[in-house]
Order: sequence, then C-alpha cells, then structure tokens
Amino acid sequence: MFDKLFNPKGVAIIGASQKTLSIGNVITKNLIKYEYKGGIYPINPKADEICGLKAYPSILDVPGSVDVAHMSIPAKFAPMAMDECGKKGVQFVIINSAGFKEVGPEGAALEKKTVEVAKNYGIRVFGPNCQGIINTDPEVKAYCDFTFTFPEPGYISIVAQSGGVGAVFMQNIHDLGVGMRFYASNGNACDISIPEILRYYGDDEKTRVIILYVEGFNNPKEFMDAAREVAAKKPILAMRAGRTKEGAKAAASHTGGMVGVGLSTELIFKKTGILTFQDQEEMCQSAMAFAEQPVPKGKRVGLITDTGGPAIIATDALVEAGVEIPPLSDKAVKILEEKLYPEASAHNPIDVLATGNAGHYRAALDVLMDEEHIDAVYINFVTPPFVDCESVAKEMAAVSKKRKKPIVCNYMTDKPQWTGTTAILKDGNIPLYDYAEMAAKVMAALTNYNELRSRELGEPKTFPDVDKAKAEKILQNGKDAGKKMLSAAQVYEILGCYGIPAADWRTAGDAAAAAEAAEETGFPVVLKADSEKIVHKSDEGGVALNLADAASVKAAAEEMEKKFGKEGLQFFIQKFMPGGGKETIIGAKAEPGLGHTLMFGLGGVYVELLKDVSFALTPVTPFESEEMISSIKTHKLLEGFRGDKGVDRKKLAEIIQRVSQLVTDLPGIEEMDLNPIIAYEDGAFAVDARIMI
Repeated sequence: MFDKLFNPKGVAIIGASQKTLSIGNVITKNLIKYEYKGGIYPINPKADEICGLKAYPSILDVPGSVDVAHMSIPAKFAPMAMDECGKKGVQFVIINSAGFKEVGPEGAALEKKTVEVAKNYGIRVFGPNCQGIINTDPEVKAYCDFTFTFPEPGYISIVAQSGGVGAVFMQNIHDLGVGMRFYASNGNACDISIPEILRYYGDDEKTRVIILYVEGFNNPKEFMDAAREVAAKKPILAMRAGRTKEGAKAAASHTGGMVGVGLSTELIFKKTGILTFQDQEEMCQSAMAFAEQPVPKGKRVGLITDTGGPAIIATDALVEAGVEIPPLSDKAVKILEEKLYPEASAHNPIDVLATGNAGHYRAALDVLMDEEHIDAVYINFVTPPFVDCESVAKEMAAVSKKRKKPIVCNYMTDKPQWTGTTAILKDGNIPLYDYAEMAAKVMAALTNYNELRSRELGEPKTFPDVDKAKAEKILQNGKDAGKKMLSAAQVYEILGCYGIPAADWRTAGDAAAAAEAAEETGFPVVLKADSEKIVHKSDEGGVALNLADAASVKAAAEEMEKKFGKEGLQFFIQKFMPGGGKETIIGAKAEPGLGHTLMFGLGGVYVELLKDVSFALTPVTPFESEEMISSIKTHKLLEGFRGDKGVDRKKLAEIIQRVSQLVTDLPGIEEMDLNPIIAYEDGAFAVDARIMI
C-alpha cells in the first residue's frame, strides 16, 4: 500500500533552497546526511545546485523517476505543483508547507483543490502541514522529514498526529539506545490517514511495537477497525490527549474540529486493545521492552536480586503495578538450595546475594524459565566490584536471546565504569532501567497488553423483548414538541420499552390528581415536580420522599405548585422503594461519530462526592458490562462487605446492556441518567431518570 512512500527510489524536494534555515534545505541535507540510497532531486528554478546536488527548474526536468515529492513552497502554489507531479508520475507527495485548513476557510479551500488535483492523477497526499516519514532500513535510509534525530535501525515504529510530540518520542527512543523502524507524522491528514499508516505498520514484519499519538479522529470507525486489527497482531502504545478539561479544549483547538478528544479517545483505545499511557517517558521505556522481549502469557513474575533493599522496593513497585509474585514450587526451591550459597534465599524473590556469581544467576534464571506458573522475570542487578559482572551479564544475555519469557532489569551501576557489562546486556536485548519503579511499570505494561489481547469481548446481546418502534415514536413526539428534555412519563415509558425495571409510577396534572395516583401505587410514595425548567429536583425542593398517605401527597404537591407555579408543572408519583439497597448510577452521553459513552458507578450523592465511575463505548458486550462493575474502586461494596448483603450484579450488568441497546437504537438521545438505580440482593430498579434529546 505505502511501499513507494516508505521505500522510494527517488525523492524530489520542490522548494529546495540554498537558505540554511529553510525546510527545503533541511530536508535535502537530512537525505544526504542519512545516506539515502535513492536519487535526491532539489527543485528550484533560480539555483543550479543546492547542498552540492544539481538543482532542477521543475520536477518535469528531473531525468530519473520520482516516487516521493516534498512540497515546501507557499500553499497558494500547491495545486500547480501537484499538477506537475502528476505529469511526472509521482505516486506520493508530502506537503510540508502550512497555510491550509488549519488557518481557516480560505486555506481549507486551497487544501481541497490540491487534493482534487492529486486524485485526478492517482497521487496519495501526506500532510499538509506535516513533517513527513523516515525509514531506517539500511537498504533505504529514507529521511523524508525535517526533524533532527538520526535514529538507528530497530523494531519500534512511531506515528504521531503532532509532529512535536512525535519528535520527542523519536529522540527519547534514540537516547535510550534503542533503534527505530518507521516514523510518520501526517499533520492535517487531508488524504493519507493514521489508520492507513497503522495498517501498514501492522503488516510490516520488522515492526514489533507501535507508538501512537493522536488528539482526535476524523473518522472514528475507520480508526477503530484498523486499531482492532493491528492491536491483535502487535502492541500499540498510545497516549490519551486532553485528560483535563483545559487539555481537551487545547486538543480540540489544535486538531481543527476533530471529534473524539479526551475520555472517548481512551475508551476507543481500550475497546480496540491499545495500551494507554499518561506519561511520555513511561511509554517510550515500555516500547523498549516490547521491541526487545516477548509478551508474557500472564502477570506472574519471578524476581532475582543480589541485594536486599532494592528487592523490597522492587517487590512493592511490582505489586502496586498490579503484578503477582507467586511462591516457587518445591522442586524449584530444592534446585536453588542445591546450587546457590547456603545463605541465599531460594524463594521468590530469589536473593543470590551480592557475591552471587554467573553460575548462581544462571541457575536462578533456568529455574524461573522452567516454572510453569512464572510468566516473566524481573532482575535487580547491582554490579559488585568483587564479582565477574561480565560473566553474569553473559548468562543473562544467553537466556534472554532464547526469548522464552520476558526479562526486564533494574540495572544499578555506574555505567561509564561498567561499559563492558552494559554492552553485553544490551546485546542480549535486555531492557535496562535505572529505577525499580520504572522497571515495574514496564513489566506491568507487558502483562497488561497480554490481558488486553487475550480477553474475549464477545458480541453485544440483543434483547428481543424491546419495543423499538414505540420508543422511537415517544422520542419523536418529544422532538416535535420542541423539547430538550423529555417528561418523566416519556422517560419511564421508554425505559419500559426496553425492559429496564423501574419502581411503579403514575403522573398527575394537579395536587388532587396526585393524591389519587398515590392511592393507586400504594403507600409510601415519592412525589416529584416534573417540569423541563427543573433540572436538579432534589436541590430545588422538587422532591418529597416517603409520603405515607393521600393527605401528605396533596399537601406536598400544593407546596410545589406555590414554589414553581402551576404552568407547565406535572407531578410524577412513584412507589417509595424500601431500604437495604445500594444506590448506583448508569448514564449515557452521545459522542459524535462513536455512538454513546456509558457510565456506571455508585449513585445518588456519591457519584459527585466520590466520582468512582467507569466508562465504556457502546455497544457494550456482556463482558464489558461486568468489567464496568468490577472496575470501580468501591465494587466490593456491591459484593457485600463486613456482613452487609451484596447486590444483584447480574441484573445490574443486564441493565447496562439494555441501556446500551436503547441508546444505540435511539441515537437522538443526547444524554441519559438513571440515578439512582437501587440495587438489591434480588433485583434493581430505576427510581429517578432523565433523558435529554
């Protein structure tokens, strides 16, 4: 698909210049400095040579074939230059210039015209307002980019919407002494998209891990389809942009009207199997391990250490990162007791002592590699001056190269003094970390990816007992009436259409009718003022609880009529649910191009106080509904705690799935809150709900 883009035989630079600080000059010099193996053709009608190379007045004057052409010229000349590229037979054009849709309507029109010209010739466009691509393959060495880092060949491929962030990733990877495979930053993405690049990386045998940075999506479905396909084959490590309200606003501004910024981006990552990070350094450090080590089959880790204190820190860091440290088998302990010093610890963590030699390390490594219930190995290695550390390193490297189980190493040394040992470990593809905490986070990333790719999300359940047509009619009636918020009766009728259980209810138009309705439901009841003007009923005095008789209902209703006025006011009467249940919340919010975000958590006042909630994108599968419940911090309260009864989790999971089907069937719902849903040991019932359209 993009072989000619990443493996071009000839590259032209339209806008190449003798000015040292121009983009065209930098790209030309980068191609020369990186020793690009193909033809380099600077295009400048006013120069005979640029950077020691013959310059050509037009791309049409270039004698050789051109697979990729850079444009670093004023945006207004792009359509004409694109036409010449088409006549030359160029297949890919990288537009480095700015001045297109990111500057407003005039630039957007210019971008559209440029793409139309390209399509007429079958040219694929990368950019505009972008850096470009890099291929480190020694047979190609294509530096079609104006950045400043010159990476060595490796197995990490980077794709970044933001060139600034992408360049930081590339430099960080380079500083770690790790190689890179491909780099791409496509700016405005007027044609070639990040999903297309992901698919190309996914099919590339030499790419073992992908680093991704996005701020939003033009086409969320295209991204999700590509990401799900690629993440099943190899790890994609990504950062979520816009975690804060201010960050989301900045990201939306930066991406020029893209959708999916913030939380929904992270949910897309989770649903498609992408590993999410919030820290650039941690992501790059993790990429190093993914590039050099196999993925573990579980999260059970065996430790080897030659010092006590760091082993304690490492153990704490690993456990806090979600890793398990199981005991060793009796067979393993017996082998270690025979082969290690008598004073050594033959349990997990294995302490070979500061005087441990190469044989001791090899014995410990072999034992952990053979233990069926150990999935990965974590080594604390301090380099004692009284031990042949290079011999130790050789044994570690030999085991690592077998790629049986992943190894990460907290390497504590003065590296300038131990260059030989360091070189042996690096040659053995062992990722080295200065601090136990970072090594633990990396180990957790390895195990988390295994969990992501191993989980079986399944398919969303379709409930056959729903009345979609009736619900659609209710929603349409609300729209026709110009409502932004449905009435309580409309909301509960829609819930009934989708089999979502609710406490028995009635509506009434005045205080007297409210009292009569309460007689029908049976006491005690809850009385609610139902008006589009009243959003937070409890805060505004629009709710009366546990009313025991008709007189109490009528009095409460009359008080509300005085408070809110009779015009537009209805009453909603609902059976008061008994105590002993747990208040939960299920909510939904429309996400453009994605469906809806669903939320679950403890409800009532706790949702704002604790903010202990989980999220998922619709449609939600049975697996995901259970995961939503289990992932809140207070989920043990729902299971029963210190003698307290647990709730009907199966029913809660079903309600989550029914809400998912409801909002999927009725995309016109902007927001929906079921708060609270009171969950009991043998059921759950919505007792307050609202729908905005």
